[in-house]
Amino acid sequence: MAACYTSGDFKKYFKENMNALGAPVPTGLFDTYQKAIGTAATIVGTLHLLGKGATVGELIAATVGLEKLAVATAFGATCYVGVIIGSIAVASGRVLSCGSQMSDMFVFTYQNKLQFRGWHSFYLQNPQVLDKSHPFRKSVSLRATSAPHSFEYT
Repeated sequence: MAACYTSGDFKKYFKENMNALGAPVPTGLFDTYQKAIGTAATIVGTLHLLGKGATVGELIAATVGLEKLAVATAFGATCYVGVIIGSIAVASGRVLSCGSQMSDMFVFTYQNKLQFRGWHSFYLQNPQVLDKSHPFRKSVSLRATSAPHSFEYT
């Protein structure tokens, strides 16, 4: 790994990005890159089954092992999975190369098979998920809880 990595940085950067977006971080599900990818893959697979308009509460009810996501039940599932995957990409980008770009996000999503319905539009229309300097980062959580349908892209 590059010189910018020290043990535990992935968890730190993941949590930092989630917090900056106003998204709650459940304990234990995203502590390492491998756990985060596995959890995200489970969520994406379940979201495919549940379809458009699903809530985080419905994700929890449809799976085993995601009970810790209860901290995010106010979020729509599409927004929350988008924020999670974006935060994994940001954290892994910072750990591996001291930063990440939008193009890295698309490669990352394909390599890890984390595509969800409307994911291209989600990241293009919500650059604050990946951009640490974006002035409206907290707006994601406000929109996610007050108008979760606004994150449903086709």
